[in-house]
Amino acid sequence: MTGNVAQVFLTDDDLDATLHGIHAALRPGGHLVFESRRPERRAWLEWAQDPAGTAAVIDGVGPVTLQREVTAVDLPLVSFRQTYTFADGTQLVSESTLRFRSQAEIEHRLAEAGFLILDVTDAPDRPGHEFVFIAQKRT
Repeated sequence: MTGNVAQVFLTDDDLDATLHGIHAALRPGGHLVFESRRPERRAWLEWAQDPAGTAAVIDGVGPVTLQREVTAVDLPLVSFRQTYTFADGTQLVSESTLRFRSQAEIEHRLAEAGFLILDVTDAPDRPGHEFVFIAQKRT
């Protein structure tokens, strides 16, 4: 699971169902690797620091500006809106909510789903920002 997708599962039941499904799909000894943002880092405080947004040029599309707005913080849940603005003025709006779980919470959910945790490390390109979990299906 990449892109902090583990955070889109807002309830423990949803995360548990996902982890059990992955466990069932893996061969004995198979691995699951994913990252999740560290709650103590409070990433949502950085998401809206640039009111002008972040601009990029997309091949075949042209310039696109991304603006983020945090709409609610009710820990462990954080909701936000992302607005993409294209050169012609067209906007695409995405609303999302993420759950920020502690390392201990995630380790517990993994163990309950039948995984052995081999390591919890930093993302090499974002040290201190995320947990990277490396787990193995128990045989």
